[in-house]
Amino acid sequence: MKKDLSKINKKLTGNNALDESINQSWEQDNQAWWDWYVTLADNSYQANSDTSLDLPSFPNIALPSNKMIKNELSTPYNLKKKHIDFFRKNGFIKLPNVLSAGAIAKLRKEILFLLKKKFNLDETNRFLSLEMMWLHNKVIREYVISSRIAKIGADLLGIKSIRLYHDNILAKQPGCGRTPWHCDDHHFPLETNDVVTVWIPVQAIPREMGPLSFAKPISIYKMVNKVKFNKFDATYDKQINEIFKLKNVLIEDGPFNIGEVSFHHNFSFHTAGKNKTNMMRIALANTFYADGAKVINNPTMVSGDWKKFLPGVKPGETASSKYNPICWQINNKE
Repeated sequence: MKKDLSKINKKLTGNNALDESINQSWEQDNQAWWDWYVTLADNSYQANSDTSLDLPSFPNIALPSNKMIKNELSTPYNLKKKHIDFFRKNGFIKLPNVLSAGAIAKLRKEILFLLKKKFNLDETNRFLSLEMMWLHNKVIREYVISSRIAKIGADLLGIKSIRLYHDNILAKQPGCGRTPWHCDDHHFPLETNDVVTVWIPVQAIPREMGPLSFAKPISIYKMVNKVKFNKFDATYDKQINEIFKLKNVLIEDGPFNIGEVSFHHNFSFHTAGKNKTNMMRIALANTFYADGAKVINNPTMVSGDWKKFLPGVKPGETASSKYNPICWQINNKE
């Protein structure tokens, strides 16, 4: 069943994709990391007109109780063999109705509350990030450690036990440009190929808003794994895009409906377009990995403030701390 993923037996962080110029720790916070990272995107090939699509306000949806949310987030999703096969071939999948409209509305309300406390939301053109919010907000916690969501990730990977790496609230303000092409294996200092990120939009995302977009199949990483990462400019992103165009690589860049959630493997190359709307594009991204995985020996600056997500864990040690709970395992009662 794992025939496609089982062929991947070497971490990209161990080959020539990352050179010595980034072999240093990131010394700032994760918002500073994102402020830097979005400067590495090549926006020249995507129309960057000043035209902004005016979207209607988020619909007025009745909010479910905390008890109803807890029940929904612990009820298994009807994941089918065709979903698993698609994920293992392509490295990602977008699943409909993972969350109800009410659950999305409640999550959106909580995220906006947290963003307003931290940032000036009247600004534009910036990529905002908040991480580890599950430790401070009881509602967010339910969405981050949800057994419903974690089980989907574990079943897609074909593993028996899955841990949380971290949560990340990601908000692309109106006018903010592209997110550069990348695969998450460069970002997570984990010595395993069993890593999946769940991307939960808290509003519908039309193409103009810059939905997460994926190159397929998963083996595409082999096509670009010798391209040198450049920490100074958009050279890496530009080269990846040129190769994908030359090779006619298929890109899934369709919109997201309310309640639709994507799951992508750490070798899946993905990007996101400029937000050309009047509304902030907000998503909750949760990353999970196989229980028992270790931290790689030499994490780089591309991993950001990884010690915040794995407190007390040193390179070479098993990635297990109080901040990395097991969110689902096969002997759970379902």
